Amino acid sequence: MANRPSAGSLHVAVVADNPETIDALHAYFSQAGIASNGTRTLNDADRMVPATTALVLFPDDFDPGDIVTFITSLRSARPKLLVLLVTGTPQSFRSALGPDGHSLPPMVLPKPAFGWNILDALRAHAHPRST
Repeated sequence: MANRPSAGSLHVAVVADNPETIDALHAYFSQAGIASNGTRTLNDADRMVPATTALVLFPDDFDPGDIVTFITSLRSARPKLLVLLVTGTPQSFRSALGPDGHSLPPMVLPKPAFGWNILDALRAHAHPRST
């Protein structure tokens, strides 16, 4: 596809409490030529490398209030960062998901989401098709 971004155009950080989720996504992204790293804590995500262009967050294993605070803070600090939540309860984070006039609104994928769903969503949002 001509509209696919190059492999080097995405650098993805993954935040999940489950180490298997982080490892599986890292392996999938590596096979697709996408740089990635992962963490199991929200505090570590605050220290993302500057090259990070997208964050995949699995918020259901964290306190909803902490997630709302984290997303709000992240959107303020990194307004061009793509944030993708993979969740079964998007309503828990509604206050952090709407447009704020400053940053990209986060995307939400329902659980379960597979590596290819996540990567396709990131690519589509990072490089929308021109009409």
